[in-house]
Amino acid sequence: MLTSPASALSAVYDLAMLDLDGVVYIGGSAVPGAAASIARAREDGMRIAFVTNNAARPPGRVAEHLRELEIEAQAQDVVTSAQAAARVLRDRFGAGARIAALGAEGLVEALAAAELEVVDVEADADAAVTGYGPDVRWRDIMRIATRIKGGLPWVASNTDGSIPTPYGEAPGHGVLVDTIARFSGVTPVVAGKPSPPLLQETIRRVGGKRPLMVGDRLDTDIEGGTAVGVDTLLVMTGVTGLDELLAAPSESRPTYLAADLSGLLVPHPEPEVTGAQTRVGGWVATVQGGSARLTGEGSAHDWWRALAHAAWAHLDATGTPVGGAGLEPPSPSAVPGGGSLPA
Repeated sequence: MLTSPASALSAVYDLAMLDLDGVVYIGGSAVPGAAASIARAREDGMRIAFVTNNAARPPGRVAEHLRELEIEAQAQDVVTSAQAAARVLRDRFGAGARIAALGAEGLVEALAAAELEVVDVEADADAAVTGYGPDVRWRDIMRIATRIKGGLPWVASNTDGSIPTPYGEAPGHGVLVDTIARFSGVTPVVAGKPSPPLLQETIRRVGGKRPLMVGDRLDTDIEGGTAVGVDTLLVMTGVTGLDELLAAPSESRPTYLAADLSGLLVPHPEPEVTGAQTRVGGWVATVQGGSARLTGEGSAHDWWRALAHAAWAHLDATGTPVGGAGLEPPSPSAVPGGGSLPA
């Protein structure tokens, strides 16, 4: 169940590891209020790291995009799955190892920064690494796949099955990983979330004794944080929808839940359970006949917390998820204190 610290998370944790798409921005636009929430968290003493499974763009380009959205960011604040993959390869094969790379600029740059020699997919190599690259050629995919099948060690930057694009959801690097794995019979070492290397690399680079992983996905962000033993905050501005949240198994549930990134800046009140009712702040959630009902008023953060706590208690007791039909989450700006910056 959800944890309830007496203080704001920005006072409890010294590092916030923020997933990007769905948390900080959506496509080319910042999530409403994200820039102000990040700035306030920094004022409270929190270090901020921007963490992405996308291996295509170098950290400098990611930071430039964030600054365009009026979010303070430097290249050293950004950690990518390409950098995590490079660390895995450097640790295993040492500086100067020859790596056959299949991917985009971000992957090549990360390998070079780790003092690894990037070689063509046809050249002699100590290992292979793959990452998302929109211009990757099919003949290169075929060649790397045959070499992996022949025994060349393989590291994959991530296994995301889809990526957002201006023209809609599209296949991600995970589709290629699955194709190569089925052809070769080889399972790669994976650097990106939910595997540990990316978050381990983030903590190593940015520092922090009490890190918090913040994301919008249960399967990568929340499970990734759990895999490295850090607490997690799920924000409801990205891909996780109402039904997915209510049906989350215990191993995929976050430590904390908030409507958006302003959840870093406020206390998380403890749920009060009385019979079939769960009260959080001004909201009361009741589960009857397999459906949830909320009454009251208050912050958007507390609406989500009351609902999730009641739904998960029902799921754990009965094995049946609560239906979310008819429930309309309040807009963070529509409810007093919901998603707004505290004074």
